[in-house]
Amino acid sequence: MGRITARRRVTRITVGSPPARREDVLAVEEPLEIRVGGTALAITMRTPGHDFELAAGFLVSEGVITRSEHFGAARYCASATPDGENTYNVLDVTLGPGVAAPDPSLERNFYTTSSCGLCGKASIDAVRTLSAYPVRDDDLRIPAELLVTLPDRLRAGQDVFDKTGGLHAAALFDGATGKMLVLREDVGRHNAVDKVIGWAVTNDRLPLRGMVLMVSGRASFELAQKASMAGIPVLAAVSAPSSLAVELAAETGMTVVGFLRGTSMVVYSGDERIRATERETVSAP
Repeated sequence: MGRITARRRVTRITVGSPPARREDVLAVEEPLEIRVGGTALAITMRTPGHDFELAAGFLVSEGVITRSEHFGAARYCASATPDGENTYNVLDVTLGPGVAAPDPSLERNFYTTSSCGLCGKASIDAVRTLSAYPVRDDDLRIPAELLVTLPDRLRAGQDVFDKTGGLHAAALFDGATGKMLVLREDVGRHNAVDKVIGWAVTNDRLPLRGMVLMVSGRASFELAQKASMAGIPVLAAVSAPSSLAVELAAETGMTVVGFLRGTSMVVYSGDERIRATERETVSAP
């Protein structure tokens, strides 16, 4: 797996037993500097792999590009260090003909960590980017019986998580057939989503109408924002959404599903898209 994982000697301690020394596998976390036309735009902490998709998805999320032809090319910078060594941690993107360079206000002033994809933003208002792909009129209707199968299928595809226990995952499912189109893992949940969206844009799949974005952790505002920018009508998570994610979903007409585990779920917005077994919804007193 190359730089996706690293090995390290560790000490396992169990109360009542002698310490044991063994080799363990860790998920790699390294910085990736994303440049556009030679100008630095952002630095994100990520798991190496699918970096071109990560950059493309990030640019979609930021509203810089909306179609595959907007992403002209990408290359690793060989002169990333003073001695000219290629670290494969600096990526320069060339935009397609006629595509405007990113607004200088998008430039991140400090690192985007693996836990936060919005840390460099000046304010919440700055990330309420208007999507080129509204989802309110997406007529996807997905049976609850199909939706509850997605977490196990996501988990079954997390190969690196099985080795390290330290990666988030995101996957794109066809809401009509349940087919999984792509799955990506990363130390950062926002990076995993950017890689999924980057796969879509580089394969000319935007907008992602009729799709479900399934994530392994919680549904934060940043993930709802990224789903909105890609035209994804349903965001589903095995854990809880944040209040701001639900607020954004209600504003844009997106469906947000949380606590999708076993045979149950909680629908926080857009419940008209989920076809339950029973047609009536019972309200608690």
